[in-house]
Amino acid sequence: MSYWGELICPTWSDFDIDNILFSSLLPFSSPKVRASKRIGPHNYEVLSILFGSMLGDCSAEKHGKGVRFCFQQEHSNNAYLLWFHNYLASLGYCSPTIPKLATRLSNKGKIRQLSRFKTFTYTSFNWIYDVFYVNGVKIVPPIISEYLSPLALAVWIMDDGSIVSSGLKIATNSFTKEDVQLLCNVLKEKYGIKATVILAGAKSKDQYFVYISKFSMAKLAQIVKPHMHRSMYYKLNGYL
Repeated sequence: MSYWGELICPTWSDFDIDNILFSSLLPFSSPKVRASKRIGPHNYEVLSILFGSMLGDCSAEKHGKGVRFCFQQEHSNNAYLLWFHNYLASLGYCSPTIPKLATRLSNKGKIRQLSRFKTFTYTSFNWIYDVFYVNGVKIVPPIISEYLSPLALAVWIMDDGSIVSSGLKIATNSFTKEDVQLLCNVLKEKYGIKATVILAGAKSKDQYFVYISKFSMAKLAQIVKPHMHRSMYYKLNGYL
């Protein structure tokens, strides 16, 4: 088990996908509660999870006077999404109804199977939206170093990491080169991980990704593996 502050939550490896257990939900979890009444508990670990997710596939959207987060994963990553849902639902952040697979047609006409869920709406989430979006465009917030904990880093890698050669790349195509450089600087300063900004491809104008060399992979694995779902271990490229 992993102990996060006052919260007790199973590690990724402890989680049994066939035996999802929900703790009793807190009062603010009811859909009928106004967003202004949903105050917390925004524990640091919960905030770092949200920040790590926002660097990846998660999006935040304004809803009424508050903000809610939307989590979405391909069918191949369904076990990972269900862990996320179980954790947030057990704290009362979303409905306990287990996400179901849905079929979507992509812009290129490809059929995709996705699972998705949304948190409840909180006015106390508004500040997170404000630091991540400028004129509706998602950015890397200047305060990212404060919330890029080992758990947040693991979430980010599980969302957007992929193996390449003997290292790892993290897709950051939607961010500017300056934003991606900020992320590389934080990885170096906070964890001693050598990360560089790489152009996503010859045809990918102004799209970049974070590349972590093989020389930092062992250190990276030591930091994030305790927080990763076992189905995502392959993204560590054998450095376990």
